[in-house]
Amino acid sequence: MTQRFSSDHALLSDAMREAGDIARRYFKSTLKSWEKKPGDPVSEADLALDTHFKDKLLTARPDYGWLSEETVDNTDRLQKSRVWIVDPIDGTRSFIAGKPEFTICAALVEDGKPVLGVVYNPILEEYYEAVIGGGAKLNGEAITCSHKADLGGAKLIASRKSFEWHGWLEEVKNATFSHVNSIAYRIVKVASRHADASLSLTQKSDWDIAAADIILSEAGGITTTTRGDRLIYNRKSVNQRNVISSGNSIHPQLMRMLETFGTAKSK
Repeated sequence: MTQRFSSDHALLSDAMREAGDIARRYFKSTLKSWEKKPGDPVSEADLALDTHFKDKLLTARPDYGWLSEETVDNTDRLQKSRVWIVDPIDGTRSFIAGKPEFTICAALVEDGKPVLGVVYNPILEEYYEAVIGGGAKLNGEAITCSHKADLGGAKLIASRKSFEWHGWLEEVKNATFSHVNSIAYRIVKVASRHADASLSLTQKSDWDIAAADIILSEAGGITTTTRGDRLIYNRKSVNQRNVISSGNSIHPQLMRMLETFGTAKSK
């Protein structure tokens, strides 16, 4: 399977390395930024990276579809089997603030499923990548997620306040909580065993998670909704109801803990 996408992988890798150079030029510079809508920042770096990826990826693959956070959606993508899904900067708020907690994300999706993905933090030089059937890597080294099977003492990238509000702290005794602005970064941190699970109980978009999804999957993990549904990409709606990412061993425990929340949200 990896051979089937080898040329796409090489193309994306070249584009991503160049994107890292662009991002570094803007990072901690005098950066123009504004809000697309209240609470939704964007910067000139987001737009420059979006243009870069379109030029590199679509010029080389004009028959592929395109979906990006910073491009007006064109529903022609729904007629395409293969679609590039890009988030030029995931974690724009951190990028603007000069914090290295952002990533550049790009995935190739075939028939609704990610087959190739890269999540790159060019400031900390953390380059996560995966091709379907080929495993996941961080800076060229194979990674696998944790085999931890119980929630006690788990390392969670999640809101402690949310756990308090839902009454879940009893289920995760001695767990540690942390937060990272980029949802893709959270998911790949699970893939590389920096965390046991990442829980985002709010709606996310395809570009936030498609690249990280295949990296976690190839590392032996799983990404679902709170109802346990696997994510499908390149649909008419680009929104995913919420995102739960973990190793396969601990996922059933998370689903049991989240059962009440998932049922309530599905009504």
